[in-house]
Amino acid sequence: MGNPTGFKEFDRKKVPWRLPVIRLQDFNEVYTAPDETQLREQGARCMDCGVPFCQSATGCPIDNLIPEWNDLVYQGRWQEASERLHKTNNFPEFTGRTCPAPCEGACVLGITDPPVTIKNIENAIIDRAFENGWVTANLPQLRTGKRVAIIGSGPSGLAAADQLNKVGHRVTVYERADRIGGLLMYGIPNMKLDKGVVQRRLSIMADEGVRFVTGADVGKTVDARNLVAQHDAVLLATGATKPRDLEIPGRKLNGIHFAMEFLTKNTKSLLDSNLADGHFISAKGKKVVVIGGGDTGTDCIGTSLRHDCSQLINFELLDRPPDERAADNPWPQWPRIFRVDYGHEEAAEKFGRDPREYCILSKEFVDDGQGNVRGIRAVNVRWTKVDGRMKMEEVAGSEHIVDADLVLLAMGFLGPEHYLAQAMGISLDPRSNYQAEHGSFSTSIPGIFAAGDCRRGQSLVVWAINEGRGAARAIDIYLQGKSTLPAPGVTLGTAVLTTVN
Repeated sequence: MGNPTGFKEFDRKKVPWRLPVIRLQDFNEVYTAPDETQLREQGARCMDCGVPFCQSATGCPIDNLIPEWNDLVYQGRWQEASERLHKTNNFPEFTGRTCPAPCEGACVLGITDPPVTIKNIENAIIDRAFENGWVTANLPQLRTGKRVAIIGSGPSGLAAADQLNKVGHRVTVYERADRIGGLLMYGIPNMKLDKGVVQRRLSIMADEGVRFVTGADVGKTVDARNLVAQHDAVLLATGATKPRDLEIPGRKLNGIHFAMEFLTKNTKSLLDSNLADGHFISAKGKKVVVIGGGDTGTDCIGTSLRHDCSQLINFELLDRPPDERAADNPWPQWPRIFRVDYGHEEAAEKFGRDPREYCILSKEFVDDGQGNVRGIRAVNVRWTKVDGRMKMEEVAGSEHIVDADLVLLAMGFLGPEHYLAQAMGISLDPRSNYQAEHGSFSTSIPGIFAAGDCRRGQSLVVWAINEGRGAARAIDIYLQGKSTLPAPGVTLGTAVLTTVN
């Protein structure tokens, strides 16, 4: 810690987003170029806190060496900061842009003051590293002769591929879409993660020897059992791609879409033709209702605004979160507080108000008489705590109709689609995910492993990287009997694995 009083000298100051009125005109990233002096001051705010809870079980799940690279940034030692960052994180450019930063929620400074801007610092380190050519292809010195297939090219599959390739295994990543990246490519819009950022990392991995195959839908267009027979180990990293539906009357009406269908088609058309081909679900001139919050709901809001929708409302079933931590949500837990994300800020700029309406329950999709949705019959609800559990009840006389001719369902995901498990004969857990223990990652069939959202359920990009790194170590041990690959401490703590010091 180069500045022991930095946390007293400097206030928290985030790297600002571009102005909403400007960024609504394009699909470019919302971020602005960070000021180095500001970043060094923010690095100086990192305390000599004794126990860095930013790296604890409630903080960073991949054990990022946050105090170390905060201090290196404060000292202006950027290349060393990049080296420390890559010790634990294969893709800091992804987490620095998309992670909600549980590390900041667990920051010790956050007990009394706003926490360190860890996410901004991480993103600045990796962007500077690429700009200065510090991130280069590094081929393994030896090849083991072992072949590993990874099904799914999201953050979990890519992290595992990167790790397994480093120790010399021949890795092939199979992706059913036409581009590699999974959630990173098509699930997260350009405003948060430019696809050039994804591609530059993929290019390095390809130069290092990782093989990518697109248009390969294992279990459908690619025979699953043949693929298993051709490889020494297989990792399932297919994500949680089965969306939660809202099966109320009128669900079959035209104009009601799952959020990921909306987002995926938009990004694909944007990349293919800058939206000129029209192969996307347009919100232009439409009254849009997004049902469900979270990151996916926000991304639907931001995308609809850029289409120039005429109205935008976001239904939230739960109460508005408090502005400060509630008594039952103490530090270092993730703070469940009210936040304004980029899409909310943009909606306020365009329509003069935050788009979120809380405590509202959808009852029926209303037909326009021609098979199209024209509105949602909704009712207000109230929440009360009964015997320690939250209970919902409808508010009498509150039923009303909200106009809508485009409805986007952003209510989360229920696990992976099951055709691959059926083709391979893999067991599922009670939540319909691939059954595999965190730490060993082994499915019911020896040699087949599972990691990421398809195993743990819908989660964060940083947890996907955690699982990919942990699964890579487990696979390496399966293939070699031992492993030098690191894995996050929370993963090793649950695993019965051979350790090589």
